Amino acid sequence: MRGKPLSYLDNAATAQKPVAVIEALDRYYRAENSNIHRGVHYLSEQATDAYEATRAKAARFIGATDPDEIIFVRGATEGINLISHGFTESVLQPGDEILITHMEHHANIVPWQIAAQKTGAILKVVPVDDRGVLDMEAFEALLCEKTKLVSVVHVSNSLGTINPVKVIIDKAHALNVPVLVDGAQSTPHMAADVAELGCDFFVFSGHKVFGPTGIGVLWGKREWLERLPAYQSGGDMIEKVDFEGTTYKGIPGKFEAGTPHIAGVIGLGAAFDYLASMDRVGALQHENALLNVATEQLLAIDGLRIIGTAPNKASVISFLIDDIHPHDIGTFLDAGGIAIRAGHHCTQPLLKRFGVPATARASFAFYNDFEDIERLVEGLTKMKQFFG
Repeated sequence: MRGKPLSYLDNAATAQKPVAVIEALDRYYRAENSNIHRGVHYLSEQATDAYEATRAKAARFIGATDPDEIIFVRGATEGINLISHGFTESVLQPGDEILITHMEHHANIVPWQIAAQKTGAILKVVPVDDRGVLDMEAFEALLCEKTKLVSVVHVSNSLGTINPVKVIIDKAHALNVPVLVDGAQSTPHMAADVAELGCDFFVFSGHKVFGPTGIGVLWGKREWLERLPAYQSGGDMIEKVDFEGTTYKGIPGKFEAGTPHIAGVIGLGAAFDYLASMDRVGALQHENALLNVATEQLLAIDGLRIIGTAPNKASVISFLIDDIHPHDIGTFLDAGGIAIRAGHHCTQPLLKRFGVPATARASFAFYNDFEDIERLVEGLTKMKQFFG
C-alpha cells in the first residue's frame, strides 16, 4: 500500500477475505448464476442448494439447532431494523421501555429511537464506567416490568469490551424480557452459541467474519419470528396472492422478500467452511497475545492514552496521542502502509461519555502478527517526532 508492505489493522471495520471466499463468488457468477427457489432447471437447483446449505452452516456457526430460524439480511444493521420494525408493529405500547447500553453502535441506537418515537415507548440506557465496563447495578435497577426488550452489544467496536451477555440474558429472562445480542464484533473472534447464551435474537455481519459485504444473519427463536410481522413484502415471501388478500410463507421465507444476495450467501457459506477448518481457540489466543503486546508497547509511547481499559477485551485498541487529531494519526500511518481507523466509529454517545470526539483505533485479526505491532509503534513514534 503506497509502496509499502501493508499492515491491515482495521479489522473491526471489515475483514480481509480468504481465497476460498473469492473463488466461491467467482464460481457462482461463472458457472452457477441463476435465481433461486423458482426454477426447475439445473442452474437454479444448484444455486438454491448452495443458498440453503449456507443457512444450515450459519445455524451451526452460532449453535442454533433449527436452520429455519436463520434469516439472511444485508448485515447486522438490517437485522436489528427488522426486529425493531416487528416490535414497533406488534409489541411496543406507550410507556413501555427498551433497554440498551451506552456503548452501542448507532445501528443499535437509532432503530430503537425511531421505535420509541412511533409507539410512545421510552428508551433507557445502561451507563458505563471510566474503564468502559457496563454498570451492572444500574442495569438491574433499570430492568423492570415495563421493559419489553433488552438490546445489547456482545463486544464493543470502539472499546473492545466483552460484555457479560449471559448474565444480562439470565436477569432479563427472570422478568420474561427478551434479549437481542449484537454479535457483529464477537463472531469474528470467538465462537457464539445462542443455545448456551439463551438469547432471543442474535445478529452479525458477513463481511466481519471474512465473508462478502452486503450479507448478514439474523437468528431468532421460532416463537418470536412467527409472532413478528413481515418486514418487507413482494416476491418469494408469499404463499398466495389475490387481490382480496395475501398469505405469507412461514419462516424463514416470510422475512426474505425478493431476489436475495445469492452470491453473498454462497460466499458467506465459504467463509463458514473456512472458519470451521481453523483452530479458532488457537486463533483467539493469538489475537489476545497481540492485544496484550500492543497494549504494553503503545502505553510506553509518551502521551498516548487508551480509551477502553476493561479487564475483559477483544483485540481492539482505541487511543489518543497528546492533542494530535485521530485523522492526522490515521493519515500519517497510512503513508507508511499501516491501515487503522480514525473517527467516532459510529459510537458518538460513547465517545461523548469519555469527553472525546474521535479516537484512532487499531483492531487485530488472526492473520496479523507481531511485526504489524512493531510497525504500528514505529509509525506512531515517527509521527510524534514529525508533529514535534
